[in-house]
Amino acid sequence: MKRRTVLMGGGALALGAVAGAWPAFAQEGKPEKTDVTLGVGGKPLLYYLPLTIAEKKGFFEQQGLNVSINDFAGGSKSLQALVGGSVDVVTGAYEHTIRMQHKGQDVVGICALGRFPGIVIAVRKDLAGEVKTIADLKGRTVGVTAPGSSTSLMLQYALLKNGLQDTDVSMIGVGGGAGAVAAIKQGQVDAVSHLDPVIAQLQYDGDIEILLDTRTEAGTRDLFGGPNPAATLYTTGAFVEENPVTTQRLVNGMMAAQKWLQTASPDEVADTVPEEYLLGNRDLYKQAFGNSREMFSPDGLVSREGYASMMEVLKTLDPELKNADVAYEKTFNDKFVKAA
Repeated sequence: MKRRTVLMGGGALALGAVAGAWPAFAQEGKPEKTDVTLGVGGKPLLYYLPLTIAEKKGFFEQQGLNVSINDFAGGSKSLQALVGGSVDVVTGAYEHTIRMQHKGQDVVGICALGRFPGIVIAVRKDLAGEVKTIADLKGRTVGVTAPGSSTSLMLQYALLKNGLQDTDVSMIGVGGGAGAVAAIKQGQVDAVSHLDPVIAQLQYDGDIEILLDTRTEAGTRDLFGGPNPAATLYTTGAFVEENPVTTQRLVNGMMAAQKWLQTASPDEVADTVPEEYLLGNRDLYKQAFGNSREMFSPDGLVSREGYASMMEVLKTLDPELKNADVAYEKTFNDKFVKAA
């Protein structure tokens, strides 16, 4: 169904009405596009585990799709690829849909992978007696993946929520892997705001005490007052419009992965992902999955509560979005998830 076909129906045929009917026939129709390119930034991260499961368990193939995955250096790069037209869909942070809609770019989420950010703020074990709360981080050095990253933004938000400014701590970029682990072990930083598997490694070795954990619903609500959507399958409004059956099949495949993850054991997950994802320590990977299991979406939906929570964060931290007025419906199309 091409855009021009819809418009031939005249003004009386609203595009929204047609779009509302898409999932009803999209389950039965033939995919408009069987070869699909998908962009992601950091595929081995647990943040994107549902994508790897969908790929390795053959859930996309079962839907008649050949999905080629391009792993970029970061989420911003995969978003650029979508806007530039070199990929069809992306698994990336939900916040990108809000930012792009605010800029007038029609980027929309079609399936949620994660309902919580999965970021942890933790202090070095030897300082745990002095630093017991986020407020106690005042005057301390805190390692983040990189300035301006999601780990630094969440740290800023946590500081504000606890009566501090981001200038009350020294943020240091420590990278996303071994460098971050070394920064804690060697005492280069007092605390970190980071993700698995770095957090899992530091926990496994007994190097940290956790202050805030958004891998869980309780920790996420403690900071944000509600859910805070994370990884999402998103694309352009034009792709959805021109490829409703393909869109439905993509969501079907991703939802099959989500369902599988809800009951999979850590051993089953470790057996499914590529060997290199285990980083030479299968037990550590299993622990990381166990710690992060709760953050994966059970239903593929971004709730209105989650949208409101994310909007508050973005308006608080980003001056450009302080007065943003982006409707929920523009950021997430729930029709395909519901049909799946």
